[in-house]
Amino acid sequence: MGLEFNPYPKSKQTKSKRVKPTQRQMGDIRDSVDKQLKERSQGICEACEKARATQRAHLTGRKQIDHRTEVYDLAHLCDECHDLLDETEAGIRFRRLAATIISAALK
Repeated sequence: MGLEFNPYPKSKQTKSKRVKPTQRQMGDIRDSVDKQLKERSQGICEACEKARATQRAHLTGRKQIDHRTEVYDLAHLCDECHDLLDETEAGIRFRRLAATIISAALK
């Protein structure tokens, strides 16, 4: 008299079909973009132009980005300049200014 247990087989389950990329996916740096960045910087920090560039810094933060990361969203920096950009008030202001300039140029 009770309901019969009829599991839904995995083969018939539909997978989620997300159309819009996640914020993380938009912030990810593709190999082609990484290559363009390294060609642009020639391995030298783009801020101080003295040290070897070892880090890629988002000028437009992952939370604010509304498109896939492109080379103009990034700076190739040394460790010290990346820390300054992320952890100091002046660096954070510079990043916001750069993001505003980038978005205005794209429009």
